[in-house]
Amino acid sequence: MSNKYPPHIGKLPAGAGNSIADVPGVTVGHCTLNYGGIQTGVTVVRPHGGDLFREKIPAAAVTLNGFGKSVGLMQVEELGVLETPIALTNTFAVGAVATAQTRAAVADNPEIGRNLPSVNPLVFECNDGYLNDLQAFSVEEQHYLHALQNASDVVVQGAVGAGRGMSCFELKGGIGSASRKVVVGTAEYAVGALVLANFGKLADLIIAGEPLGRTLKGMQKKNAEPEKGSIIMLIATDAPLDARQLRRLAARTGAGLARTGSVYGHGSGDIALAFSTAQTVPHLPDIASPAMQFTCLHDNMLDPLFHAVADSTEQAILNALFSSEAVKGRDGNQRRTLNELLAELATMEHA
Repeated sequence: MSNKYPPHIGKLPAGAGNSIADVPGVTVGHCTLNYGGIQTGVTVVRPHGGDLFREKIPAAAVTLNGFGKSVGLMQVEELGVLETPIALTNTFAVGAVATAQTRAAVADNPEIGRNLPSVNPLVFECNDGYLNDLQAFSVEEQHYLHALQNASDVVVQGAVGAGRGMSCFELKGGIGSASRKVVVGTAEYAVGALVLANFGKLADLIIAGEPLGRTLKGMQKKNAEPEKGSIIMLIATDAPLDARQLRRLAARTGAGLARTGSVYGHGSGDIALAFSTAQTVPHLPDIASPAMQFTCLHDNMLDPLFHAVADSTEQAILNALFSSEAVKGRDGNQRRTLNELLAELATMEHA
């Protein structure tokens, strides 16, 4: 067993912060609720610091397994743009967070829903009900606003924000992030991933190609329950891409996810979204010059980006596992950490 954890995945170098915020302009904020049976929160990803309703960005989503309750994906698929920040939370909080996003957009643009079209809130979710009391409906508008207003380029990972109550491979999961730098032609680009990891059976866990889950499972109590978690995977890049190409990037998250041991189980909502910060799409057209100038890479040049997506997704999942702390929540339910189990395994090997 390697002593270096978490390992660096692949040959591509990471960005300075090894997070999604290595893509210039991208920031991440959390609001964490941590009291007794309430173990949940909100995480917000801001693709840029401006008004996304006025200056949209190209984006696309892919559903690997659709056991999920996200809001806003239909319009993203149809129009290929984002017009709000991206929010992550628990399953029962989707409505509250979508309302909060809408109110925030209206506050910035009071004519939304009147002289301007309505806004498309975008909220992703995972079920944190093992550790968090979903029926408390504890997430409110103020929590979304707190995460939004505190977004920064320093990305805290682990049991924070939306990741507070999440489980991954029957251990403590949560928020994970990573980045890779790639050279396409003569230009260097950043690709960043952020995941909300809440999936998997321990026996299936693979760490950098090592099937350690089978060994670690023998150290845990037997559990015959089927997988019923989920994962949300967000990809950011500053490479100039259109929505069709971004959909292709989003699909490559599945390669990184599978490398960790996931089979996209029946009850798992596995959804990916990719966006590019290279160009913005104005909400209103220029009547004098209605044709937009839009640049994108040639499809034949996308392979380095595909590698970066797969590697950064796998890395982000591992970072979520290695960054999380143990959590005790609803009805005394607990999740241990991967670090604890690896430490015990190392002790057994050296005994």
